[in-house]
Parts: sequence; structure tokens; C-alpha cells
Amino acid sequence: MRVVIADDAVLLREGLVRLLTERGHEVVAAVGDGDALVEAVVAHRPDVSIVDVRMPPSHTDEGLRAAVEARRLVPRAPVLVLSQYVEVSYADDLLATTGGAGGGVGYLLKDRVADIDEFLDSLARVAAGGTVLDPEVVGQLLVRRRRDDPLRELTPREREVLALMAEGHSNTAIARALVVTDGAVEKHVRNIFTKLGLPPDTAQHRRVLAVLAYLRG
Repeated sequence: MRVVIADDAVLLREGLVRLLTERGHEVVAAVGDGDALVEAVVAHRPDVSIVDVRMPPSHTDEGLRAAVEARRLVPRAPVLVLSQYVEVSYADDLLATTGGAGGGVGYLLKDRVADIDEFLDSLARVAAGGTVLDPEVVGQLLVRRRRDDPLRELTPREREVLALMAEGHSNTAIARALVVTDGAVEKHVRNIFTKLGLPPDTAQHRRVLAVLAYLRG
């Protein structure tokens, strides 16, 4: 993969460069602020970008806003955002840039980088157009439910399946996690799409739209 890295923490940035290079990937740019990230994505059109949420000058959400801007200028540009803390609204904002049309996005806590194989697997899934959410983000969504929750019609098992979809797992991986057949997962996924009112439409990415509904529920 061709990768852009944006993080103002030099040690983490250089560590990611070394890790990815050793695993056979090409880091086409390693930058320390949001403006440089946008420029690098436009110039290099990488397979995926790794972006820290908080970067100069205010260290609030500059990285996230730069990632959103990069995806506006280069539609569907895959982006994996790293954060020190869980900020569900950030994940929501990032997923909203898909517009239902796909394009890999991910939101992980920085602690996940320590598990190298898991981190690289998540990066590959985002580069391939998938959606990956940190399990802690998914967990916090469970306490955000409102009375008008659009997911209220889902069964407990369907909610489990949707939560794993939000983490970026394929149907086969979900089947392994829940110890059920692939066919059972496919049936649950079809039911989820139906209950959320997501009709078959090749112009829409229903898995992403389902995850958006989950985030906003």
C-alpha cells in the first residue's frame, strides 16, 4: 500500500513509518499538520492515510477536519483516524463524509497500534474500502440510545451483528465471532437493512448507511 501519515508526535509518526516500511508498504508522505495532510493526499492519492485527530495549532480536531477536507477534494480517499480518547462525534463526522457511497474510513484509539497485526489488518480493511470502528467507540454507542431510536425494531442478535459490522468485520468474521453460520449472518444483515429502510440500490453502500444509523441511534 501507498500510505500518507499525519501526526505531530514525531516518535509515533516515525514509528509508523518504520513499521509500515518493514512490512513492505510505501510511505509517500509523513507530515505533522492538517494543511500538509490535505496537500499530501491531493498530490499522492495514497491507498490510505493515517491521521491523528488532534494536531497543531489548537490540538483539538484539526486532524479530523483535515481528513474531511481531504475526502472532499479526493472523494472516497481512504482515511484511518487515530485518537487518544473516544470521541463518538468524531467518528460520526468522519462516517458522514461517505455520503452512503463507501470509501474506506476508520476510527481507532491509538492504543490499538500496539497490537501490530490487528492494526495492520484494520488499515488494510480501510484501504480496501471498508469501515472500521474501535470497539470502545461501538461500546459507547450503546449508552447513547434515545427513545426514538431507529434501531428499536432490531432483535438483540441483529444489534450484535450491526455492532460487529460497525467494527468493520465481514459476514464471515461475524459468523466466527458469534459462532453461527455464514447463512445466518446473511439473514440477519438482510433483516437489518429491511428494518432500517435501506432498499437494494447499487448507488448506495448499505453497510455504511446501516453503520451511520447505528451511530446516530
